[in-house]
Amino acid sequence: MPSPVYLFTGPEFGERNDAVQSVKTAMKKKFGQVDEYLYYASETGFGDVITTLQSESLFVPAACIVLRGAELIKGKDDIALLASWIASVSPSAKNPSPKDTSVLILVSDEISIDQKIEKIIPKENRRIFWEMFENRKSEWLQGFFRKNGYRISPDAVSSILDLVENNTEALRSECSRFFLCFSAEHEITEKDVDNVLAHNREESAFSLFDAMARMNEKPEKRLENALDILQKISLSKNSSSVMILAGLTSCFRRLAVWHAVHAEGGCDDFTLKTKGFASQKARNQYAAAARIWSSGQTAAITALLSSTDMAIRSGGASSEDTLLQMMLYAIIIKNGSFCAVYE
Repeated sequence: MPSPVYLFTGPEFGERNDAVQSVKTAMKKKFGQVDEYLYYASETGFGDVITTLQSESLFVPAACIVLRGAELIKGKDDIALLASWIASVSPSAKNPSPKDTSVLILVSDEISIDQKIEKIIPKENRRIFWEMFENRKSEWLQGFFRKNGYRISPDAVSSILDLVENNTEALRSECSRFFLCFSAEHEITEKDVDNVLAHNREESAFSLFDAMARMNEKPEKRLENALDILQKISLSKNSSSVMILAGLTSCFRRLAVWHAVHAEGGCDDFTLKTKGFASQKARNQYAAAARIWSSGQTAAITALLSSTDMAIRSGGASSEDTLLQMMLYAIIIKNGSFCAVYE
């Protein structure tokens, strides 16, 4: 019987989400109906997750829990809870046929999580989803359009990769817009990309980080652009301060990894790839960010993001916009320092 716990990590969100869906599909095929839960480690206590796993529904035969932000699970008691649950649903001499109706999928944007957790998850159930290499992204895009009955020019491919966050989830979402605008067999050109994407791009925490990290712009200009993007995100249907803070935290944690790699002298191509910086775009972005924020400032910014998250949760929606704006000011103008005065 396969183990009921999986660990999917890494920055390639599209393929990672496909793997999560594959587990869910296999469960539905086996049980017919499955209760699906999505939790965030920053919001939900791990004890509550285990309680849900151990609870049985009278109407649905199986349950699948996806826990995002698994890198935050570090507590000794939480790890012991996980180990105990895995042991209770794994075959043993006393219990050769345990129930297999609940599955836990741990997900993280980081490359790895606490080693104590990784050790108790079977190797075959652990997978790192690396960012695609540049040539793979181009091939993936061309194949995506071809499967949907469209052609795309090389210049259009390059423009899309410059505009869209380079993971298959973002690429799939953004490029699906072309299918609503053009009839099948149309060749997507660079002009089409400019009309469809450049002028109608949906902003996210990642495009916000990109605007914050433009080294060639003055801090005041970067703040102006960042506040504009923040406003656009706030007005979107799926606006969430939790998602904004989680996305920015992921970016600054990657920046901390970039600083650590270069401090250790491991800036060769192989090391950068293994640390999640496979694409030239990512390397350029984080090289620019590293010139703006030092390693110490990056740590201070990560702490600031965490404190802003706690302040928003305790203060409610009324102060959300103000706290996010103050946070951006502190990061861009003061390089992560808490501000007593806002100029």
